[in-house]
Amino acid sequence: MLERLKKSLEDAPVVSMGDYQYFVHPITDGVPRMNPALLREVLDAVVRAADLHCDVILAPEAMGIPLVVPISLRTGIPYVVVRKRCYSLPGEVSVKQVTGYSEKDMFINDIKSGDRVVIIDDVISTGGTLRAMVQALKTMGAEIVDIVVVVEKVGHKENLEEELGVHIKTLVKVEVRNGQVNLVT
Repeated sequence: MLERLKKSLEDAPVVSMGDYQYFVHPITDGVPRMNPALLREVLDAVVRAADLHCDVILAPEAMGIPLVVPISLRTGIPYVVVRKRCYSLPGEVSVKQVTGYSEKDMFINDIKSGDRVVIIDDVISTGGTLRAMVQALKTMGAEIVDIVVVVEKVGHKENLEEELGVHIKTLVKVEVRNGQVNLVT
């Protein structure tokens, strides 16, 4: 299962961003080019893994978009993209995203108190993006039904689950070591 994803991760280049080892992959970065069969494999796995009994699917810009749009089309569930730009719409909530290599503001729109939300994301590394989204959704009064992340860079998920009081499902686990992506079982 997920053989295309696993093989493509093992072949992914690794670049340094300061002291942070960053792997570059079509699912997490949109480069190199995306093989439609790989995307289909990942989407099928996300739909199988997720509890989609929800009002809305939420994903962060940018790489959550190619995941959430086709899932919304398949299921008929509306989606919302957490944006990196302020639109100043009524009810917009600003959150601070702090990752292993950057810090920026993100903005959530059109989530209402009582909405049942499923979060779909491409990768969890330090947990900064997911932490910001979960904390904001809880503040907004939304119910987090499920969280599914395609790639888990090991080392932070368990602490994040404990801190936030949520369970995070991941499809594959990787470790970046000596400039190489290694699958973790």
